[in-house]
Amino acid sequence: MPRLVLLIPLLVFAALAGLFAAGNFSGGDDTLPSTFVGRAAPPVALTPMAGRVPFSDATLRDGEVKLVNYWASWCAPCRVEHPNFTILADQGLPIYGINYKDDAGNAEDFLQELGDPYSGVAQDPTGRTALDWGVYGVPETYILDGDGTILARIAGPVTQRTFEAQMRPVLEAAGVTVGF
Repeated sequence: MPRLVLLIPLLVFAALAGLFAAGNFSGGDDTLPSTFVGRAAPPVALTPMAGRVPFSDATLRDGEVKLVNYWASWCAPCRVEHPNFTILADQGLPIYGINYKDDAGNAEDFLQELGDPYSGVAQDPTGRTALDWGVYGVPETYILDGDGTILARIAGPVTQRTFEAQMRPVLEAAGVTVGF
């Protein structure tokens, strides 16, 4: 009987480890929810970036399907996704960049180094606009229809995998054909 008592903690640990593994590898949807999908994009109140094409709230409701990308120069995943935005922009998809809580000089250096795929870019130095949009952290990208309704939200970098799984179906449903 004493030997059996010694095995109980090991069996309990094994059972808990199995439950943990099953929960992590269930293949379920791990995207962060957004209450804004299907609703009008919140208004933007942004600071223009010197030497860059600005945009306004009206731009986001101009009749074209577009992306709105929150990014920062200090954000490593933003560097990962940036070349993908260049590819999409080269195919004619309008992308508007919102530089989040960043130093203006660092943001400019980022765009000088990696290129500027944005149809317009502005800064959100206090993060107020991001808060209004429900941004958890950068990078985050939103797909907007022509009247400014949010069709989808992509938390994290836009990679080829996230594009295929999350973005392509939404863009195609909105009549936009782009890809990698």
